[in-house]
Amino acid sequence: MPYHKKLIEVALPLEAINEESAREKSIRHGHPSTLHLWWARRPLAAARAVIFTSIIDDPDQDGVPQALLDLIDTLPLEEKYNIANNTNGEIRRYKLFGFIEKLVKWENSNNSEIIGMAQKLIHAATNGNPPPLLDPFAGGGSIPLEAQRLGLEAHASDLNPVAVMINKAMIEIPPKFAGQPPINPEARSKTDYTGEWKGAQGLAEDVRYYGEWMKQKAFERIGHLYPKVKDENDNEHTVIAWIWARTVKCPNPVCGCEMPLASSLELSKKKGKEAYVQPIIEGNKIRYEVRYGKNAPESPKTGRGQFKCLCCGQATKSEYIRGEFTAKRSNVHLLAIITDGNRGRLFFSPNEEQLKTANCGEAKWKPEAEMNQDCTDLVSGRGYGFTYWYELFTNRQLIALTTFSDLVTEVQGKIFSDGGSKEYTQAVSVYLSFAISKMTNIDNAFVPWSVTRDQAVQLFSRQAIPMVWDFVENNVFNNSAGDFLVSLNGICKVLKGFVCTNLGYATQCNAQAGNGLRNIMVSTDPPYYDMIGYADLSDFFYLWQRASLKAIYPNLFHTMLVPKTEELVATVYRFGGNREKACVFFESGMLQTFKQIYIYSSEEIPVTVYYAYRQSENEGENTVSTGWETMLSAIIQAGFIITGTWPVRSERPTGLKVEVNALASSIVLVCRKRPADAPVCTRRDFINTLKRELKPALQKLQASNIAPVDLAQSAIGPGMGVYSRFSKVLEADGTPMSVRSALQIINQELDLYFTEQDGELDSNSRFCVDLFSQYAFNEIKFGEADVLARAKNTSVEKLEGRGILYAQKGIVRLLSREEIPTKVDRDEQIIWLLTQQLTQAMKNDGIAGTAKIVAQMFGSNTDLAKSLAYRLFTIADRKGWAQEAFDYNSLVISWPQVQAKAAELQAQMRKLQPQELDFEG
Repeated sequence: MPYHKKLIEVALPLEAINEESAREKSIRHGHPSTLHLWWARRPLAAARAVIFTSIIDDPDQDGVPQALLDLIDTLPLEEKYNIANNTNGEIRRYKLFGFIEKLVKWENSNNSEIIGMAQKLIHAATNGNPPPLLDPFAGGGSIPLEAQRLGLEAHASDLNPVAVMINKAMIEIPPKFAGQPPINPEARSKTDYTGEWKGAQGLAEDVRYYGEWMKQKAFERIGHLYPKVKDENDNEHTVIAWIWARTVKCPNPVCGCEMPLASSLELSKKKGKEAYVQPIIEGNKIRYEVRYGKNAPESPKTGRGQFKCLCCGQATKSEYIRGEFTAKRSNVHLLAIITDGNRGRLFFSPNEEQLKTANCGEAKWKPEAEMNQDCTDLVSGRGYGFTYWYELFTNRQLIALTTFSDLVTEVQGKIFSDGGSKEYTQAVSVYLSFAISKMTNIDNAFVPWSVTRDQAVQLFSRQAIPMVWDFVENNVFNNSAGDFLVSLNGICKVLKGFVCTNLGYATQCNAQAGNGLRNIMVSTDPPYYDMIGYADLSDFFYLWQRASLKAIYPNLFHTMLVPKTEELVATVYRFGGNREKACVFFESGMLQTFKQIYIYSSEEIPVTVYYAYRQSENEGENTVSTGWETMLSAIIQAGFIITGTWPVRSERPTGLKVEVNALASSIVLVCRKRPADAPVCTRRDFINTLKRELKPALQKLQASNIAPVDLAQSAIGPGMGVYSRFSKVLEADGTPMSVRSALQIINQELDLYFTEQDGELDSNSRFCVDLFSQYAFNEIKFGEADVLARAKNTSVEKLEGRGILYAQKGIVRLLSREEIPTKVDRDEQIIWLLTQQLTQAMKNDGIAGTAKIVAQMFGSNTDLAKSLAYRLFTIADRKGWAQEAFDYNSLVISWPQVQAKAAELQAQMRKLQPQELDFEG
């Protein structure tokens, strides 16, 4: 059945989308990710762009609704897209690109003009009938939230109750009370109470008010557990945190002291405010004093899980420490007390009052459920005898958290008596419980102290709970990190920003089961094979949410822990260590999921699937990814074809670690239903079709300046598009070709494409590419280099003279970029040399320095240099030369800015008299 191609199936302003996706990581205040933690949450910018471009027709085709074209024509054409000889369709596409670049900016999330135009375009593209959207793996809720922002009816489903609650708090609850004024007496008494309350502002105001009531009541009950500390002038200071070190008894029988297991004795590294803990040894006992300065003593930690005794110096093996913890013979000692002064943090030595108060009794309730004992790589503390979830907290932390949890129930009576309906009372309670859930992430005994930032670091800085030897205990009444209201105020800021334009629905559902929906849009972010154990991790939050919300959502919190049996991840420990069974479970479950998606997804709008791409297995020269292959297989077997793949990065390219395989964080797969009468083809037909279609697709991607690190993944789109359009691709023996084989053939054709590009290079550069491919910058014998040079119609002597090769004493090697000439010939014909000079200029001098070189060049050699950078990246990436690959990638992704800056410089040059030109400057 013919269909109109959507913009996402043709072209995207990918770099702008990725740039905004990466920038979101630095945005905290008011960002929906701060409502509640979830792992591997998709960037809002990417979700917004993917949804929008999945609905909007590419305007450069017949049959596009005239109403849509008319609206596109009203959009401005950005100067950078004002290219000569563009067709009307291309101009309209570029107008959409410029609009999308504005649409994905965080600052425009609630811009009524831009969001309103996006909604108008969607209405025009769908003849006034926008489709509902479902995300069957809703997780952190980015996709449903952005669907709602764009005016769609959003449906979020997930098996995990914590994820369901996050989505309820984002898309289901706020629209129900949109525009409603607050009911608390403080707000009612204000003169402007009858004014306009937009969106969820009224709800946010009530959450703030009743949260403050809760904190006041909590302080009345447990404030005595948080005494102030006095300085030498008898001035009192509110404690913001205590730093504790775990201890075990020294194994030396002559010593027997309580040896601190401190990773560091430093407290602060801030310039001029350095501080540290000085252990004072008194016999076989140790006391601790806080001192200021840079002379911090050496840490007792000697290796992973290994420490030495500060009293006798004996080294202690990790096995002994592990045994002491498992036998419950470990302890904790107070190292320092931290307060907030007028000019930064103040540090105090431990005192008896603080120690006595901290040694409080047990909480009346604690989360006594056991952690998953088989999932050892998620919570490493369990290897040290931490078995139950409550063991991750101090007694004082447990008392505080249970006190606040009890108050969530108590505050409901007050909200109701102030005039709140039952449903509204419960809604406010959800956000109050979220504040407690957020507190647990920083109010636990596995939180480290950052000596460079002078603050506590949240528990889930990554997708695991690592062992922490010295930890921070925050004061929950300190108006800083760990304070109940600090967590709550962050939630209120998010609430105020919710659009609340359409109703949303969040339900608990297994993605493999039917849901009753039909003819809807689907965009989803499935689990990443075995990368993240969502269910095991989210037990940490579930237990506290269950304590507060079980009465409100009894069906959602009826289990003691998060459901795990049906969770669609390939975790080996759930199958007795049998990897094959884990793989079969994941593969069959993912196939069943996409069969369901096939049933309820729309024919008109493509399905979009985000998937983390991680190359992890090698077969000879071929690198494959089981999770990636499994995902593609499930989609294709379920009846879909792949019509596009787009790499979505959530890291800034210039700030990435030099680990090239990790640069592209995920891939968006664009899928359509395959026609029922799709033909069968042979391996030869598949390869011939691939050769015919892949090359122009790659040329188009390169022309759009896609990052080299993303090119291979993007090439999978047109490649798998060819493979998946056939009902079967038959091998020579008549058996169906596997997805793995198809991916390997696509990679081979990608290599061939780059090899063919070598033919456009000069003979000297072809020689250098071959030498680089085989030996990098390592030495080889002169004879080998001479044979290779003659075959390329050049000579070692010539290239040595040009400053490209080192050739002495029978040894030849390529000169590194640091060794080659820095001065660039205005008419450089050896593209290898020019590419290396441009790459080094980018590394040393950034865009401005590189643009100076490009501005003085004649001809198309700089474009050839950019193309060669793609080729060299591919070689370096395959060889595992991470730094090399990173440098070439940096040059290419900055090329548009380089060209723009070079054009500015050339315009300036044209204004100067010829004698004033300084090309070397």
